[in-house]
Amino acid sequence: MDDQTRTELEAAAFRRLRQHLMEDRKDVQNIDLMNLAGFCRNCLSRWYAEAATERGIEMTEPEAREAFYGMPYMAWKAQNQTEASPEQKAAFDTSFAENVGPRDKG
Repeated sequence: MDDQTRTELEAAAFRRLRQHLMEDRKDVQNIDLMNLAGFCRNCLSRWYAEAATERGIEMTEPEAREAFYGMPYMAWKAQNQTEASPEQKAAFDTSFAENVGPRDKG
């Protein structure tokens, strides 16, 4: 397989993952994704911004989240996110530290 075809297939798989998370399974909470898989929608938007930066494209965190979520993050959060339980929050702190790094709780 040539590089262009591989890149196109990878991009198609990413778009399908985004559709699954943003349209098909809005009910799956970011905290549950992070706790089970070690990444969530916010991680995907951060990776998107990192890829842009690697290519010399300036992109802020809010811009990356809006590009991934298809709307401002706070609007998506208000429409789709539920309050996490204390147990979910504790598991998230552990998962975030293991997969992303120290968390600024300020």
